[in-house]
Amino acid sequence: MFSKDVGIDLGTANVLIHVKGRGIVLNEPSVVALDRNNGKVLAVGEEARRMVGRTPGNIVAIRPLKDGVIADFDITETMLKHFLNKLNVKGIISKPRILICCPTNITSVERKAIREAAEKCGGKQVFLEEEPKVAAIGAGMEIFQPSGNMVVDIGGGTTDIAVLSMGDIVTASSLKVAGDKFDLEILNYIKREYKLLIGERTAEDIKVKAATVFPGARDEEIDIRGRDMVTGLPRTITIRSKEIEQALKEPVEAIIQAAKNVLERTPPELSADIIDRGVILTGGGALLHGLDLLLSEELKVPVTIADDPLHCVAVGTGIMLENMDKLPKRKFI
Repeated sequence: MFSKDVGIDLGTANVLIHVKGRGIVLNEPSVVALDRNNGKVLAVGEEARRMVGRTPGNIVAIRPLKDGVIADFDITETMLKHFLNKLNVKGIISKPRILICCPTNITSVERKAIREAAEKCGGKQVFLEEEPKVAAIGAGMEIFQPSGNMVVDIGGGTTDIAVLSMGDIVTASSLKVAGDKFDLEILNYIKREYKLLIGERTAEDIKVKAATVFPGARDEEIDIRGRDMVTGLPRTITIRSKEIEQALKEPVEAIIQAAKNVLERTPPELSADIIDRGVILTGGGALLHGLDLLLSEELKVPVTIADDPLHCVAVGTGIMLENMDKLPKRKFI
């Protein structure tokens, strides 16, 4: 009868929804399949993802979020409505409160777009909170104490790096280099070196099954199939981990540099805390093989991967929903 409070991790790659009292109830890809001819929505989420790269000309699979922000407002609204209706979170006499996460450096226009999309989906009150802060809470960090905590949240579209203390962000940086960029670099490397065209899903498979970013940390090989750019015929090649390490060098270097810049701007007392506590990696990109080892070597501090990096933001929204009444109102943007 009464509505439930809802926490949404609106990611470039996946949407995760946490319902108060029920936990994480939805984890689906941020993809919508449309019929070009009449604009009709054919599928949303996992069903639409299976169509990526495999549809006839009149059907297009769209990812409405790019680099952590809304690229297509109407389709984002359609996707959110579909997910929320599926979960049946609206009450008969009341609407849910929605807590939604966004990257740290987005503009006021982009914030407004996220807020409006959530309101149009039936939110009574919509709160926006910054992603690295919510990820840190979901990873179990004590961010409300007067001590420094550093989190690196690597999603699909953005990497958010933040130092937190007393429940707020002290220094932060957000860059548009994350999981999607890794896939693109792998795809371009194979196109350049082997004259072979592969799809995004194949590139992601390579990243998961064979990639590493730390020299000598992994020695896997994987057979991949694609279209030969010279003959136009299907061809199979074998890729080794060492090659993928070279392909990912540039985007990983950008993340390391951003983390160093954040540490350089951090007050010395908080820097001392980070040496003790280390850095926590969250988000799907945290699972990139060898990234924790490389960051630890470059930053000269311990780096650990959160227990459940993929769900940290969604779990964090749940914890914040439970304690929303205790949190200062000014913190909700």
